[in-house]
Amino acid sequence: MRHTISVLVENEFGVLARVAGLFSGRGFNIESLAVAETLDPTVSRITLVTRGDDQVLEQIEKQLNKLVSVIKVIDFADSPHVEREMALVKVTADEKTRAEVMNIVDIFRGKVIDVGPRSYIVELTGDEEKIQAVLELLAPLGIREIVRTGKIAMHRGMNLLTTQDGKDKAA
Repeated sequence: MRHTISVLVENEFGVLARVAGLFSGRGFNIESLAVAETLDPTVSRITLVTRGDDQVLEQIEKQLNKLVSVIKVIDFADSPHVEREMALVKVTADEKTRAEVMNIVDIFRGKVIDVGPRSYIVELTGDEEKIQAVLELLAPLGIREIVRTGKIAMHRGMNLLTTQDGKDKAA
């Protein structure tokens, strides 16, 4: 089973390396990874995707919680949440295909963010299925390059993953 996990960590040198090392040292793969500061510049949020059954996930959570710099670990599997990722796609766009590229991008609410003589760079944001659907439609037109962010996730409603004086804050 696939799991999206968010980890609040102290924003300090080497924390990401320790988290990644924990996964590789135990034979767990990280499928995607996104990291950034939170509203509190002393805290960063790592969002990662991994695969494993419930026992594997429980082991991962326990090992993460043992790391000194880890503040909180959340698996989004059992809570209502929103997941998104972004992709930049460079696609061939000549006189014959420009209109078709624009139609596909418009249907999926993407944006053309760069226009060249023979290519467009398209920005796409959505869940994994949406990104994959657009890529499948653009592939016959000639995808030249793809860059994707890792998945990011957030609880729905007023449930928050944040910290104030080391305690979870829920409003």
